[in-house]
Order: sequence, then structure tokens, then C-alpha cells
Amino acid sequence: MREAATIEFEPFCLDLGDESLWQSGKRLRLTPKAFAVLRYLVDHAGQLITRDDLFEAIWPETYVSDDALTVCVRELRRVLGDTVRSPRYIETVRGRGYRFIAPVMTEGSSLTPSVLPSAPPPYPVNREAELNELHQRLRAMQDGQRQVIFITGEAGIGKTTLVDAFVHEVMQRQEVEVTWGQCIDHYGEGEAYLPLLEALGLLLRGPQGEALVTRLKQQAPSWLLQLPAFVPEAEFDLLQRRASGSTRERMLRELAEFMETLTAERPLVLVLEDLHWSDPATLDWLAFVARRRAPAQLFVLGTYRPADAIVRQHPVTSIVHELQRQAKSVELLLDYFSETGVKVYLSGRLGESALPEGLVQLLHQRTNGNPFFLVTIVEEWIRQGVLRKSPEEWTVRSVSVATPEEIPNSIRHLIEQQLGMLSIENYQLLERASVAGVQFSAAALVLEGELTTEAVDTQIEALARRGQFVRTQGLTSWPDGIASGSYRFIHALYQEILYDRIAVSRRMQLHRQIGMQLETGYGPQVRRFAAELAEHFVRGRDIQRAVIYLRYAGEQAMQRSAYPEAMSHLTSGLTLLQTLPEPPERHRQELPLQSVLGSVSSVVRGHGAPEVEAAYQRARVLCQQLGDTQDTSPVLIGLWRFYVARSDLSQAQQLGEKLLGLAEQSDDAPLYVIAHYALGTTCWFLGKLCSARRHLEEGMARCTPALRSSSVFQVGQDPGVSCCIYAASTLWLLGYPDQALTRVHEALALVTEPAHPFSYTHALLYASLVWQFRQEEQDLCDHTETAVTLSTEQGFPLWLAAGTILQGWALMVRGQSEEGMRQMRQGLTDLRASGVELAVSYYLALLAEGYGKLEQAEAGLDALKEGLEVMERTGEHWWQAEVYRLQGELQLSLAAPDVTEAEANFHQALDIARRQQAKSLELRAATSLARLWQSQDKRQEAYDLLAPVYYWFTEGFDTADLQEAKRLLSHLGSIIGFVGDETPLPG
Repeated sequence: MREAATIEFEPFCLDLGDESLWQSGKRLRLTPKAFAVLRYLVDHAGQLITRDDLFEAIWPETYVSDDALTVCVRELRRVLGDTVRSPRYIETVRGRGYRFIAPVMTEGSSLTPSVLPSAPPPYPVNREAELNELHQRLRAMQDGQRQVIFITGEAGIGKTTLVDAFVHEVMQRQEVEVTWGQCIDHYGEGEAYLPLLEALGLLLRGPQGEALVTRLKQQAPSWLLQLPAFVPEAEFDLLQRRASGSTRERMLRELAEFMETLTAERPLVLVLEDLHWSDPATLDWLAFVARRRAPAQLFVLGTYRPADAIVRQHPVTSIVHELQRQAKSVELLLDYFSETGVKVYLSGRLGESALPEGLVQLLHQRTNGNPFFLVTIVEEWIRQGVLRKSPEEWTVRSVSVATPEEIPNSIRHLIEQQLGMLSIENYQLLERASVAGVQFSAAALVLEGELTTEAVDTQIEALARRGQFVRTQGLTSWPDGIASGSYRFIHALYQEILYDRIAVSRRMQLHRQIGMQLETGYGPQVRRFAAELAEHFVRGRDIQRAVIYLRYAGEQAMQRSAYPEAMSHLTSGLTLLQTLPEPPERHRQELPLQSVLGSVSSVVRGHGAPEVEAAYQRARVLCQQLGDTQDTSPVLIGLWRFYVARSDLSQAQQLGEKLLGLAEQSDDAPLYVIAHYALGTTCWFLGKLCSARRHLEEGMARCTPALRSSSVFQVGQDPGVSCCIYAASTLWLLGYPDQALTRVHEALALVTEPAHPFSYTHALLYASLVWQFRQEEQDLCDHTETAVTLSTEQGFPLWLAAGTILQGWALMVRGQSEEGMRQMRQGLTDLRASGVELAVSYYLALLAEGYGKLEQAEAGLDALKEGLEVMERTGEHWWQAEVYRLQGELQLSLAAPDVTEAEANFHQALDIARRQQAKSLELRAATSLARLWQSQDKRQEAYDLLAPVYYWFTEGFDTADLQEAKRLLSHLGSIIGFVGDETPLPG
């Protein structure tokens, strides 16, 4: 850590000048030795400091008893108000030492993360050109030019060393924030956003963590939801509602915008290591943020091995090349050291003393200038005494320079030589560690009946202290209460070579044992680590456990909108299932996999994709075979959505009835609401308006405030709100325009955007339908504008398409015909590209109306013809009467009007509206036909047709349709005189 005048850890401040501790302007009394202990702990915040370290630092070359340190720590705890059981500042690591755990700030800094290098690399980096390039790009970043840099090269080339050196220099200046994420071989590809979540977690654990959590809650709730440790339990449900309906686009955008607003206050360096092991979702975000044009003080520094990526066919290579082609990133390819580079390294490592003649040439010849190989050999020679320092020069143990035989031919041979010098106990422990991964906790290596956690920790810590193979990474605390050291292999090559040396059968056994140890340790939070556990059990051939955790991993990936990863987990689980014994056990495992696969496929392929039907139908068959009704309802709901999306409304209605039967059988309150919603909306699309009203109002009545606030309705579309908003459209069709508007306001009052953007956007769009029905384009414009904005921000593409069409219609009505038509056509194209046919006939009718305004009757008739074909194919009839009426109007506007066909279409519209009891559509059809008859001097017939329909209404007399009918009736009445009861026209 850079020497600073003060170091703060709230509410205390260390004044390093006069070696004093302050709190709220008051100087606290500390003995000199206690201050020295505190200073040392704070300087190494987050790191485990052993008792030996403290004795050597505070009492060098002096013998004191263990009590001296104990007394100092006790004094510090008293002054700081700290306790052993619930430490806020000094944590005791039993049997090992202490760790300072409070966030630390030096002058101008806001973060001192323990996992980032706070000291320079232990040997010369010898990459001055690359460091200069990074600092040049850092300056450009501080001017607002976002930077994405990839450091590439083969294993051992020095990528991490270069990154560590750069980050250390950046942190010394304390001009920027730094955070870090690591891609992990064993489960990185399956754990969606793993390095990004790690980097976020590191920021949230810093001194500004509380403020950042608040900001995440506002700007990126779907990301905060993936970090439950930072969310109070009481707020978790509300956060789920806010993050509901998350899509991949929303996840990418939320984190990008969060990073941009964060860097507006303080520049940020984000390090992402080993991207050749990255999950696809992380690479998606990386590409997304690189392509954004807004200024940002964001510096993303990624490392990867091109050769490994090519062998794995990993997408990082193509993404990096594409970003370079677009001038959105820079790649620094590290090469081997030249002979001069080897000499520079040796001079830096060994000092100004003379080097043995021929040493540079020999090392370059045998290592080919590979930095890791070079550094490892030199360090090993120094450790073994092969290379020794006299006062004037360095000498090699033998008479001449070491013989070539003393240098292994490859890094692998060198590492294997080093491993061969380990004790059998240490070697076996490192074997287990290699199975656990590049990064591991000591507790994960404890096998039943063998060493305790404390013993394993001590053994690994000893290796780390000697700089052999591993280094300390801090402390890991598991949900079951076990705390142990966290470690990392100094280089991934150590882990890879150790892992490859293990016999296949023993490797499988170790994976199973470590998996079960992690399973126990993670306890109730085990699902959060599902991808890691799934990989252990897959490699360990524990198929039953592997399938369970693959499902959990798929569900977790789906929650993060990481759909490729979810599909991969679920299909892997289904493949593994084929090796299990015959049913019923295999069926019990397959059922949830198929159910979740149906949900994922509906997002990836679209609600109406064949894969969706296949997954849900298979799940339905499994439910029937197992006699399992508990899992049947989500499967039926998934199938219902599929058939609605495909506009197979007959099947959808049957499924709705089955859902209602299940609700009655189980007396399940939430399922009652969902079943009535499913039946109500299906009946609405079918044009069975009275049945739709009955089901929707029953759903509303059953959806009590208590039920709406329960966890059942916290995620996804709120069925209570949906019942209300569909009821509004139904009421308008049935002839109750004012009641429809009242229902609209009730629905919008039930849900607000910050709490539930998914349901709120849905409600806005269907509320807009009512304003379109009422022909109130100002309210329609206001609400569709909000819906379109939310759909764009949140990533709701289908609703964006629908909102665009409605906005276009409003523009067309206002006289902006060309722009309105362009928007309607674009929205309809986007909607149909998704394979959705639901409501397409309605949108085609709006488009036809626009063609009519442009005096393009033929184009309008073509659109209506297509709409009728869609209705015939799908059975969606709720807007059928209006399609026939518009067809009649356009036929009358042709250059050669077809009066006969127009009149037939008006009669058809009337018949359909009356059959459906759609009084509002009957009024429109009657008005059109009455106007035609008026032009044919059939004034009495026109009046007799329109008057009974108009007089039926009891509300909505200020709406455009009723005002138009009233004007026509008044005109007809003034000509023919009122017949019978001459009651004045209402409204």
C-alpha cells in the first residue's frame, strides 16, 4: 500500500505522521506496540497475517512471549469496541493469526480489495512497452474514451504478471477504482456472468458498498438479485418484482449503464482474467459494452490464451477479432523474451552483481524466453542453492555454468520435478486442490475420516508461505458455519499438470468427494453454486446428483437471462438421464428438466416454437405416468402459453379448463386466479365475450391484496392485473365504454413501473387498446410512449412491436399519415418475425384503416383479406366484426365503389357483433350501414336500424362512436320526423 498521511476505516482514522488513532476528532490512547500491530494489520487489510508474521514485523530479532501479541490485540479490541465473537475490525483465524476485515481508505481512495495486488510483482515484469501502452490508454479512458484491452499469449507468457504490475501502479496513484473477476475452468463456461458477479461483489464489499447497493437496486435490480448476500431479506420479494420479466438485453443494458454512471464519478478498471474459460453471457456483455458509444471512464482489461480458445472452439476468439475489426478494442499479444530480455530480467532479479558468464545464453536457449519457465527455474535454483550470491557476484554451484541436463526441457518437466520434491502428504493435498479448481478453499479438501479443516488449512498455508504452488486469497466462510482459508494456484499450469497426472478412477472419486463436501458446506444456499457442483458430479460420474444440479444450474442461468447456458445445462441433464435405471426414478428426474426446458425454449425459440411444445408435452406425459398433480399446473400453464402464441385457441381453452379443474381439486388460491385468467383471455380472443367477462371478473375477485403480495405472484406477469386489463377491453366490446375506462385505471393503480416493470408495461399496452377503441389518441400516445420506452429499456421486443403499431395508428389519426404508416408496418414486421400470430388480424385492421386515410383502398382491402385468413386459421374472432365493417367502408371508397359487397360486409359485421353481444362493434356496423342506406334514400330503414342500438347504451355518450351515431340519428330524425316515442337522444 502507498505511504499515505492518513488511513481511514470508519469511524476511525490512523494518522501515520504522529502514529496516533483518532475517532470523531478525539485522539485515542494506544501504546506504541499496539499501534504498530494495528498499522501492520491495516496495511495488509483483508489478508491473513500469521502470529509469526506479526512477531517478525513488530518484535524483530527480539524474544517475547506469545502473551505480548495477545495483550496488544486485546488492547486494540477494547479501543475499537470490537469483539472476538462478532468482529468488525480484527478477526481471529483460529490457530493461525489475524485478519483486518473492515474496509480501508487511504487519502483519495475508496477501495482496497484484498484480492488485487497491493504490492508489485516479486520479480521484474520486463514489459515496458506494454505497460506504456496500457498507461497511454488509461489516460484516454480518463478523458471519457472507454477502453477494452485484451492481453493475450500462451500459458506462462506473463499475462497475469503484466496485469498485476499495471494494477499495482494504478492503485498506487489511487486515481481510479479497481475491481476483478476470474473465469474458472471447472465451471466457468456454465456459470453465467461468474466473473462479472465476482467483480460486482468486490465493489459492494468496499467502503462505498452501501451506496452502490442502493444504486444497483435502482439501476440494475436484475444484477443485485444475483447477489442475495447484499439484499435484506425483507426487500428480496420487492426486488424480484422489479426484476421480473428480465431479458438478456435488459441484463446487458442494466450493468452497462450502471458501470457508466459509476465511472462518471470515478474511473473504473475492470480486470477479467482467463477469458478462454469464460461463459458466453460474460462475453456478450463485454461485446455489448465495447460497442456502446456513450462516453465512459471505463477500462476493461481481459486476458486469454488464444491457443486454448481455438482448441475449445471458444467464442472469445471471434468476439475479440470482431471488436478489433470494428476498432472497439485493442489486443496486446505478448511474445517470448529475447536474449536481451532475459538479461534485463536477470539483472533486475539478481541486482547489479555480475552474472555468471554464459548464464543468459543458456537460460534463453533452454526456456526459449518463456517468462514463466525462466522465472521458475531461476527461483528454483536460488532455493536449491544452485545459484548463490557472494558479496561481489552471483555464482553457479558447479565449476562452470550449470550443465544443460540441469535444466528441464519444458515447463511441464520442471513442474513435475518440483512436484517430485514434495512430501506425499503435500502432494496428495495439492492433487485434491487441482480437482477443486484453480481457486479453492481448504474446507473443500477435507475428506471424511482424514484431516480436519484446521490441519488442511495449516498444511496449505505452509506451502503458500514458502511460495510453493499456491498463494493465500483470504478467508472463505460457508453457510454451515465452517470458515477456512481460500487459496489459488500461483499459475494455472500448476493446477493443470497436477490434474492431468491423476489416474482417471481416482480423479472421478475426488470429484465426487469434493462435490459432496461442497454440498454439505453450502447447505441451504447450495443452489447458488449449482454449476460448480454439477461439474464435480458430472466428472465424478455421480449421475443422479449431476442431473439435479444441472437442473438447478439451468434454472439459475434462466433467472439471469443466460439462455444458451441454461439450454446447455438442461440438455446435458437429459442426456445423462439416459444412463440411469429404468422408470419411475428416471421419470421423476426428467420431469422438472423438461418443464424448465420448455420455459427456456419459449424465450430462446419463441413461445410458439415446436421445441416448446415438445418439452411441455413430454413433461405432461411424465406427470400422467407418475400421477403427479403437483407439477402438472406449471406444465399446463406453459402449454397454454404455447397454444395461445400459436393462436390454437381451441387447445388453449381446453388447457384453461384443465387448470380450473386442478384448482378446484386442490383448492389452490393462486391457481384459481391463473386458471380464470387463462380461460378469460382465451375466451376473449375467441370472441366469447360474456364467458370472458365472467372468468376475468372471477379472477379479479379471487386475487386479494394478500395473494398479490405473496411470493407466488412476485415473478413474471401479475395475473390479477392481467385479469383487470383484459376485463377492460371486454367491457368496451360489450358496450360499457366508461366501465372499461374505470377498469383501466384500476389495473394501472394495481401495479407501478418501479415495483413491477414487466406487468406495468403489459398493462399499459392493453390499456392503450381501450383508448384506441375509444379513439382517444392523446391518451393512447401518452401511454404507448411510456410502454415503448419501457419495452426498449427492459428488453421486451414483442411489446415494443405492439406499442410501435399503436403509436403509428395515433400518428395516422392526427394527420401524420406517412410516419404513422411507417411505424405500423415496422411494428407488424417485427411482431410477425417472432412467429406470433396472436392479435395480428387486429393490427392488420389498423393498418387497413391507415391505407384508407391515404386513399389506398386496394392496399387496405389486401390487409383485411390477410386478416380474415389469419382469423380463419386461428379462430381468433374478437375483432372479426370490425374487419368486415372496415372491408365494407374500403369497398365504398374504391374508384368504382362496390356497393353490393359493402352492404353484405356491413350485414356480416352486424351478425357477428350481435352473436358475440359486442354492442360497441354492433354500433359501428349499424352506423356504417345506416350511412349507406341514407345515401340510398332509405332514411327510415337507416333510423330504425341505428336507433335501437344507440338507445341500448347507458354510458359513454362522449365517445367518438356514440357522438357519430347521435349526429347521424339526429340528421335522419330531422328528415323523417320521430316515429313512435320521440324521446330526445341521450348524451
